[in-house]
Amino acid sequence: MSGMLPPGPPPRPDARAGVHELHAFGERIDVRSPAEFAEDHLPGAVNLPVLDNAERARVGALYAQVSAFEARKVGAALAARNIARMVETHARDKTPTWRPLVYCWRGGQRSRAVVHVLGEIGWRAVQLSGGYRAYRRHVVAKLEAPLAPLDLRVVCGPTGSGKSRLLGALAATGAQVLDLEGLARHRGSLLGDLPDDPQPGQKAFESALCDALGSLDPQRPVFVESESKRIGVLQVPDRLLEAMRAAQCVRVDTPRALRVALLKSEYGHFLTDPQALGERLEHLVPVHGRKTIVAWRDAAAAGDFDPLVGELLDRHYDPLYARSIERNFPRHADARVATVTSLDAAAFDALAHDVVARERTPETAVVTP
Repeated sequence: MSGMLPPGPPPRPDARAGVHELHAFGERIDVRSPAEFAEDHLPGAVNLPVLDNAERARVGALYAQVSAFEARKVGAALAARNIARMVETHARDKTPTWRPLVYCWRGGQRSRAVVHVLGEIGWRAVQLSGGYRAYRRHVVAKLEAPLAPLDLRVVCGPTGSGKSRLLGALAATGAQVLDLEGLARHRGSLLGDLPDDPQPGQKAFESALCDALGSLDPQRPVFVESESKRIGVLQVPDRLLEAMRAAQCVRVDTPRALRVALLKSEYGHFLTDPQALGERLEHLVPVHGRKTIVAWRDAAAAGDFDPLVGELLDRHYDPLYARSIERNFPRHADARVATVTSLDAAAFDALAHDVVARERTPETAVVTP
């Protein structure tokens, strides 16, 4: 009949999936507000909010101050416009076989509305049962449970020895690497903040970590840098720390002059902003005293970075590392040694290939804390 919509698709099976089925969905749509999404989300998800931050606040205020009916009425109108925009933009070029996983906070109205509209068009959208809340419970349970058996190799070495560069070179060879500092977006020390790249929240870090752990092959060695409990403001889960501290080690040995040069290269933003470096050094006053910190700040202001970096290594970082490695990684004494002879990429590439080659005939031990 003229003016009617064309016939819809045939009836669909139950369009819901559990957290254990996440691997089956290459595209994940988070329909929560941008603020909720920013705190944490499923790895790889795209944010297509049914209500943005202001709209969600407006609907919540109506619910609390007027009535649930008024809130639903306004919310439905806002949601309809946003879902229409989603269809007209993000979904515009999707084929009929498109099968996204859609989720909101607890698998309620927001994701159900999107799945309904997409399903009526003909796409096989699926709603995540329990929503983000179910996913978060899954992450917490995974990280609190005994770690699945992994053949860990802890890359240890004092500050500036090039551990992170070696991990990057190992990854480039095809070796398995668990890059905790990369996930945490922090170099793991007092000066470890990355310029213009703030750390994620704890929940987002745990989601990324859980996803990374789930992608590892337990039959192959996994290289991971020695870390303390905290990386910047983030905490490494206890179960992972237990496994790391029981694992075999690879010790990176680097001449002191190369360590100074590497630190100047990797922390170059402080060289161009000595005041910021000085302000960060203020945190060490309780450890080294006001007189020492004033001298270090003066050296930074004068551009005397080689002696400053050397003193920081000798008086702060190396003693701190010695105490930490002895206490937390008892197998470091029997570690295989990887000696850094140059800071160029080719040297680290060769070193990584050597480390991998030596792993083909090791004394192996699968760590199961």
